[in-house]
Amino acid sequence: MSPRILVTGGSGFVGGHVVAALRESGGATPPPVRLLLRDPAALTPDRAPAADVVRGDLADPASLRGVCEGVDVVLHCASHIGDDPRLTETVNDHGTRALVEEATRAGATRIVYVSTAAVYGRGPFTAALPGEPPLAPTSPTSRARAAAERHVLDAGGAVLRPHLVLGTGDRWVVPGLATLMGALKARLKGCEARHSVVDVRALGRAVAAAGLSEHGLSGVHHVNRPQPVNGSELLDTVADRLGLRLPGAPVDVDEARTRLAGQPRALHHLGMLAVDHWFADDGFWDAVGADHGVGFAGSMAEHGPWYGEFVQRG
Repeated sequence: MSPRILVTGGSGFVGGHVVAALRESGGATPPPVRLLLRDPAALTPDRAPAADVVRGDLADPASLRGVCEGVDVVLHCASHIGDDPRLTETVNDHGTRALVEEATRAGATRIVYVSTAAVYGRGPFTAALPGEPPLAPTSPTSRARAAAERHVLDAGGAVLRPHLVLGTGDRWVVPGLATLMGALKARLKGCEARHSVVDVRALGRAVAAAGLSEHGLSGVHHVNRPQPVNGSELLDTVADRLGLRLPGAPVDVDEARTRLAGQPRALHHLGMLAVDHWFADDGFWDAVGADHGVGFAGSMAEHGPWYGEFVQRG
């Protein structure tokens, strides 16, 4: 008998791909899925695999009462990313605690939380295995998500930490790289720092597989492609796929810092790009039997049209 699964954030960037992966995982008989949504109207028909949709808000613990009844597995993909620290803490920290308590009370046997490698803070991180670097989150969002992780881990659950997640629906990674090059008006040469990436479709499959795996899964896991990509390759691929106009001659990292003086946001992105953020695989993909997907260039080729439209609108 297939486990009964609750997914949070099923209308979002990652959660939507988790729902799609669940729909495809069982062939003609996908596992029974319940979607917890703050706004059920936001769910498009293609993201509802014969799902039971319940209304609930992580910012309102009382609304979560009963949502896990009859559920075996909770796949927690919802999070708040924004400029309101209080709301971020309420949703990510307190909301996750309330959800975990409700899942435990209802007898759910597995909880999987999609977190982020940002809980480690600033690099460099070179071939870092899960749990090796200490947690040192630097933003309200990453601090709240680190707190959320603790609730899941204390309940015996699993925490998945991707780094750069790209694909249709990404409003942060590739658009941020494009913005950085737009500020530089040039390509970046000689940036050999390595970065972990994962296509959102592969991440969706990984989360679904973690929930459906016959093997017990707990603790922290890095969920990225095993091979990292260097900074210059990231930027060159984005520039080529999006057809960015960059009239200046390529610059190195030091010259880029000088050129971006007085632009703190661009300097922040450059600082992250210029040092290793490579989070090594601990055997997660083999353990759950999931495919880690195509490389960065392949992802950009497939998602390029969506990114092109998004960047043009921005």
